[in-house]
Amino acid sequence: MDLTKELSPFFDETRKRFIELSDEIWRYAELRYEEWDSARHHRELLEDEGFRITPHLAGMPTAFHAEAGEGGPVIAILGEFDALPGMSQQAGALSCIAAPETGDNGHGCGHHLLGAGAHWAAVAVKRYLARHGLPGRVRFYGCPAEEGGSGKTFMAKAGAFDGVDAALSWHPDYETGVVTTVTLANLQVLFRFNGVAAHAALAPHLGRSALDAVELMNVGVNYLREHMPGDARVHYAITDSGGASPNVVQAQAAVLYLIRSPSNETTRRLYERVCDVARGAALMTGCRVDIEFDKACSNLVFNRVLADAMHGSLTRIGEPRFDQHEIDAARALQQTFLADERQALRTEAGMEEVPAIGPLLAYCPESTRQSFASSDVGDVSWIVPTAQCVTACYAYGTAFHSWQMVAQGKSALAHKGLELAAKVLAMTAIDLLSNPQRLNDAKAELIAKGGGPAYRSPIPDGVSPQLKPSPDSPHGHRTA
Repeated sequence: MDLTKELSPFFDETRKRFIELSDEIWRYAELRYEEWDSARHHRELLEDEGFRITPHLAGMPTAFHAEAGEGGPVIAILGEFDALPGMSQQAGALSCIAAPETGDNGHGCGHHLLGAGAHWAAVAVKRYLARHGLPGRVRFYGCPAEEGGSGKTFMAKAGAFDGVDAALSWHPDYETGVVTTVTLANLQVLFRFNGVAAHAALAPHLGRSALDAVELMNVGVNYLREHMPGDARVHYAITDSGGASPNVVQAQAAVLYLIRSPSNETTRRLYERVCDVARGAALMTGCRVDIEFDKACSNLVFNRVLADAMHGSLTRIGEPRFDQHEIDAARALQQTFLADERQALRTEAGMEEVPAIGPLLAYCPESTRQSFASSDVGDVSWIVPTAQCVTACYAYGTAFHSWQMVAQGKSALAHKGLELAAKVLAMTAIDLLSNPQRLNDAKAELIAKGGGPAYRSPIPDGVSPQLKPSPDSPHGHRTA
């Protein structure tokens, strides 16, 4: 039987359930390591479906995996559910209007869809294996803190993906296709400067300004940018300016740096140079600097064998079709873009009028392109063969981490992209479980590229995720 036809009744029967799941996670809008309700909701539904739950992966209360099936290969399907701070937005809005029910947070990267689609696919695979009495196991991984936390990197370091034969993932986008780009490695580090407080007018000579040290460090790193590789990136945010009074020499200040480049080793070397700049700023101001490593993630290793399998699944399902109301809604949303953004989209699309919804991407696995984004999926890809797809869930050109992306998170277009992704993941997983040789070829490709047993975590020993108190602890609280 044609697999697309066999799976079609399952997706028809369960569509409402998984759209409701994605909408519920959108409403929770929980931040990194605080995804208490989101993780619980996923776990309970998976447990009801008969999955075996392994909680607290890598010591993280919101990290888990849920497994179904017996024997055979193990296929991981990666799910996420964390939101972004300060991005609250009303669903369906055509102007920036905060949504009180989500607090200050919002799903500006579509992880409510990502987790629901992965969950949906895992249930489809579980039911398929049971119906046909086939060996093999499917694991849904609940992965916290992709945004600024690198949850999967900590999970990888703790061995959470050991024994997995292949991993599949997806991401909401404004186009549809199999991912052939590779991401940057990154690391995040906090520089905390400690000086001496003093009256800024009566005794400035007795003070040692930590804020001066932060500013000098930022100037120094700006000069460093001229002398680092062109494909590297360095960003910063001042997280502590030392207080609100200009009449006090600031005794403490802190700045958080995010450093990226195409490989872990290049990123590490650039990090060491940034640390030297921080030490120099401390010397110049008579302050002490404490360097606190926060998190890191590796660059992505592209796997042609798995990507080919995923592209085959997408081809069998066919190019998505959009209703007129979905096209009209996307056009209305595009009118909220700035004029410069619309012109840039016309240039990118190479046409006078940009599409309302992105076209199917050309599949070009022979020439992978460098993305300047980062993802902790990279660490999974170093351990096990990994493939990813994107599906159109937003109007063409919607900026990631924008209010427009949050506003579209519960739209008919978002739900259509969610379902397509679930189908692609499920069909690819079933194909791999039915084809052991393809899995062997994928593993051989990974090892040839330096992955597998050669993986080394970019997170130093002794560094732990920055966890928040559990809502069940005496000092915890719920965020939703």
